[in-house]
Amino acid sequence: MPIYIWKGKNRRAQELKGEIEAKDKIEVESKLRAQGITPDKIKVKPKEIELSFLKPSVKIRDIVVFTRQFTTMIQAGLPLVQSLEILGEQAENKTFRGVLKDIKTGVESGNTLSASMSKHPKVFDQLFVNMVNAAELSGNLDVIFTRLAVFMEKAMALKRKIKGAMVYPISILVVAGLVVALLLIKVIPVFAEMFSGAGQKLPLPTQIVIDMSNWLRAYGVYLLVGIIATGFILKKIYATPPGRFFFDKLFLKIPVFGSLIQKGAVAKFTRTLSTMLQSGVSILEAMDIVAKTAGNVIVEKAIIKSKESIKEGKNISGPLAETKVFPHMVVQMIAIGENTGALDSMLQKIADFYDDEVDQAVSNLTALMEPLIMVFLGGVLGGLIMAMYLPIFKMGEAI
Repeated sequence: MPIYIWKGKNRRAQELKGEIEAKDKIEVESKLRAQGITPDKIKVKPKEIELSFLKPSVKIRDIVVFTRQFTTMIQAGLPLVQSLEILGEQAENKTFRGVLKDIKTGVESGNTLSASMSKHPKVFDQLFVNMVNAAELSGNLDVIFTRLAVFMEKAMALKRKIKGAMVYPISILVVAGLVVALLLIKVIPVFAEMFSGAGQKLPLPTQIVIDMSNWLRAYGVYLLVGIIATGFILKKIYATPPGRFFFDKLFLKIPVFGSLIQKGAVAKFTRTLSTMLQSGVSILEAMDIVAKTAGNVIVEKAIIKSKESIKEGKNISGPLAETKVFPHMVVQMIAIGENTGALDSMLQKIADFYDDEVDQAVSNLTALMEPLIMVFLGGVLGGLIMAMYLPIFKMGEAI
């Protein structure tokens, strides 16, 4: 509904002004007169021009906080609309505040909460919307919102662990590259100019370093452009189905990192499927949503294949075993869960186990990478320094 700006006077002839949300001017006048205000001027509030790239994005943390607070309010007996209004007013993120306001308006208009949330797929994904829909049908809104909050917190923690394991070595190597580039561009030329006046033949390591410095100073800009262009091209290739399939398959085969990605994918798959099944979402619908949120196309294809198997009346463990993406232990535990009718609880146990496995893998990776990075940095920087001081040592010996 549009927002109107109004000016008017109360019964004491005091001038007042403000904003009010209404369908039209007639409704504005009606609301104001009910408050004892005689309107003098009413006009539609002009829409603010907002550039989408300047709007803050809604982060998973915002949604987790909302889910927790919304659960508490529902358990306390607050009406749905009032809960949404309170949370919308206190939301720190401006974009999320607008989303909650729109959802509140949708619920007030007679739409269900899940239908109102589905209008914002970038904030509330298909998994979230389907679980809310199942909650509305079962009448267990507070229970399922609690499950959602726990699920999202664990998913956020898992993503943070894997991302941290990837970012740490890359950031160290980038910083090392920048330091080496700075030495080659700024420091080495000073030594080169000093050695050129000595009139002596330079040792091979020193000459190689000076040649590298000269090349980087002459072609460094082209190298930087080439790196940026390569990154852009790889990103475009990854956006295509064949490119994504190739890289996702390659990621799973990378030593150490591939195992970490695989364990993270298993934990995410099992926890997501378990949460949806516990919330009353049908297994076919749950498998379809889980496949879309897998994060790796190889895992996604394995889940879709399992879904087709279920349609044919078969189990899901067989196709998962054929893909060789899921470890044998996981497949066996899923098979036991299917046979005993406790698939959701078995998936939950697998997810908890693989969360611990990811923790251990990240710890091992960090412990392994730290000495390797130190040796690498020491070798590179120490090599540069030694190469520059070799001619000085030789001049000292000659004297």
